Amino acid sequence: MKPESELERIFPDNQGNSGTPGIRIGTVVGGSLSKGLVVKLDAGELPGSMIEQLAVGRYVVVQGLTERRFFCIVTDVALEHTNPYVESNPPETTDSIMAEVYRSTLAYGKANVAPMLVLERDSEEPKPVKTIPAHFSVVVQANEEDVEQVFGKADGDHFYIGNPIEMDQVPINVNLDRFIERSSGVFGKSGTGKSFITRTLLSGIVKSGKASCLIFDMHNDYGWAIKNEHGREYKGLQQLFDANRVNVITLDPETSQARGNRHDGALQIPYDAIEPEDIAMLAGVLTLSEVQVNALYFLRRRLGRKWLRKLLSNDENDQSELDEFVQQGDLIKGTLGAIQRKFEIFRRMGFLQTNVSEDLVETLFQKLNSGISIVLEFGIYGDSLPAYMFVANYLTRRIHHRYVATKNKAFGNQGDEPNPLMIVIEEAHKFLDPEISQHTIFGTIARELRKYNVTLLVVDQRPSGIDDEVMSQIGTRVTCLLDNESDIRAVFSGVSGASALREVLARLDTQQQALIMGHAVPMPVVIRTRDYGPELYEEINQQTFQLQSDAETVAQAKDDLFG
Repeated sequence: MKPESELERIFPDNQGNSGTPGIRIGTVVGGSLSKGLVVKLDAGELPGSMIEQLAVGRYVVVQGLTERRFFCIVTDVALEHTNPYVESNPPETTDSIMAEVYRSTLAYGKANVAPMLVLERDSEEPKPVKTIPAHFSVVVQANEEDVEQVFGKADGDHFYIGNPIEMDQVPINVNLDRFIERSSGVFGKSGTGKSFITRTLLSGIVKSGKASCLIFDMHNDYGWAIKNEHGREYKGLQQLFDANRVNVITLDPETSQARGNRHDGALQIPYDAIEPEDIAMLAGVLTLSEVQVNALYFLRRRLGRKWLRKLLSNDENDQSELDEFVQQGDLIKGTLGAIQRKFEIFRRMGFLQTNVSEDLVETLFQKLNSGISIVLEFGIYGDSLPAYMFVANYLTRRIHHRYVATKNKAFGNQGDEPNPLMIVIEEAHKFLDPEISQHTIFGTIARELRKYNVTLLVVDQRPSGIDDEVMSQIGTRVTCLLDNESDIRAVFSGVSGASALREVLARLDTQQQALIMGHAVPMPVVIRTRDYGPELYEEINQQTFQLQSDAETVAQAKDDLFG
């Protein structure tokens, strides 16, 4: 271990930070920009102990011979030796003295670290790495000041999402402006905590007021409350925020009441508002052939707005009208019969009504555009993938159309731009499958980036099922543990340095750990996600109280001025 005076010479004042230099772990002995650096580890207080203290995913800082400091992530650790004799004739396990002699002379630890960013003395923000430090540069563990310089402080633009591996007191903050600027994704196998991470991210977005969220809540995870597998209950967004920030709309009022959940309205969709495009995306789920899908457009053209009602009707007159198409040769009888059998599922969707008085789409658009986030609970329909896909497609198509129209008016100086919107969908691969993504509204939104102020937050356990072109547009990827090779490959598609990060992802814990990379963070980061509990609740409540106080101050100022 080098004396403190020499560390202070190498890291004077920690290069502008107020903290003390990090703990030295070793020196650079090789490597390249593309493959990363090779670091020979110091012996530690006990010979060989340093390697046991260095986890994959940990941050280290390499001091170059100039004033550059390289911020790196550990991607691998290994055992090395200076003599092949060590492998063929290791010391006896009972001979602790000889083992210590071997570890202090012939055996040592080695780590591979990937340079990510360069920190310079006179620069406030880190820069992309384009070179590497020289041989024998000193490597130390990153400290809180280093991490803060890279990821920023928690403020109105940055939201605390978790802590780096083995740095429990150091916060990692996500840049919310950049997170909502492009579509994002939360991925991970079942049971890894995707919903909790998603709920934490959504809490930060709603708290900041930077965007509204339209959440298609398939499993009732985001509205009033959720219980984990141990029976512990956690607050949903509706409990964290008042009705001016979050509303819950339900497809199933009876289930919401039975669960004791408060809701702000019930969703009802009129049969006559449904178009073939709303159902065509369900072709794979309903096993509709291309001929049957084309028949839907024919029926809409010939029967008008009542086409779906007549298909599902038991009235003899309606059936006779359909039979005429068969007799005239416009439809094949088998095709018509297959469509009617497969459409029986719509009879079981109680939210489909003949007459609906309120224009729900307009109501939702006005709420979202005014900054209110909407959680759409599915109740018993959450177990029906066709119902989930149908409703998500139906509403998203129409709300996106309203956003496009409003944005175009703003371009023409005829109105204000719409409030930014993030649409949250689960089972995203069902909407973004390679065969259909080019023809769905969700694929369109992903490719538009933020052209019309609308982006996606996709939550999925099978990212390999998502179209590669869509995945390339996912700006920020929050990835929990994945063990399927094709899913891992999909998550890293288009990511530089993916080979080094694959090992990091493979070593994540099964719960409450995630690898975040992409647009919202300056470099890939492995975190232990913050607890979704009382500390977060208090932070949200303090923010809400502050917003209310600010609003009251503004209102009082107006009264004083105009009263």
